[in-house]
Amino acid sequence: MRVVALLAHPQPGSFNHTLFEAVTDELSARGCEVLAHDLCAEGFDPLLRADETGTVTDAGATGDALVARYRAELAGADGLVFVHPNWWGMPPAVLVGWIQRVLAPGVAYKLEHADGEPEGLLRAGRALVLNTSDTPEAREREEFGDPLQRIWAACVLPYVGVTDVRRKVFRTVSGSTAAEREAWLAEAREAAAALVA
Repeated sequence: MRVVALLAHPQPGSFNHTLFEAVTDELSARGCEVLAHDLCAEGFDPLLRADETGTVTDAGATGDALVARYRAELAGADGLVFVHPNWWGMPPAVLVGWIQRVLAPGVAYKLEHADGEPEGLLRAGRALVLNTSDTPEAREREEFGDPLQRIWAACVLPYVGVTDVRRKVFRTVSGSTAAEREAWLAEAREAAAALVA
């Protein structure tokens, strides 16, 4: 099984980095080919270009080598993993840019006309999203409506053909103990193992 795994956190040594390492190690130990990318460390430019704003016409070739690489890897992926913090109810800008530049028409979906229904083109039928947060669960759900759940499980992944979307949130990270973090890492490994079971 080939899995594309993406980390979106600019601070080396963050708990997101530790989660990412645990999950990619678990997937590798289970025989997966893991294409792991730390978007910030790789210098991915999230800025959407004017010629990348189409929604119906196939995107065609790109002059950005990283975008081309990510698109090619995505086409051959069986599963996807995203690790990122909850910032303002959104993924970090680097990951939003990856979504907008990589999940392009003709690459990740096909749309006959602007008001039509998309046809997902990805063969990856399943994805795991791991989030860190400093917002208590009840507040996230009751006040904000869990926007990350809507982004991933309703807006982004089904649009490109991913029907099995699994998400786990680790909270609250600030002030968490070493024991809590160890337990979270074990949960993340279990989630990764279940993704490829």
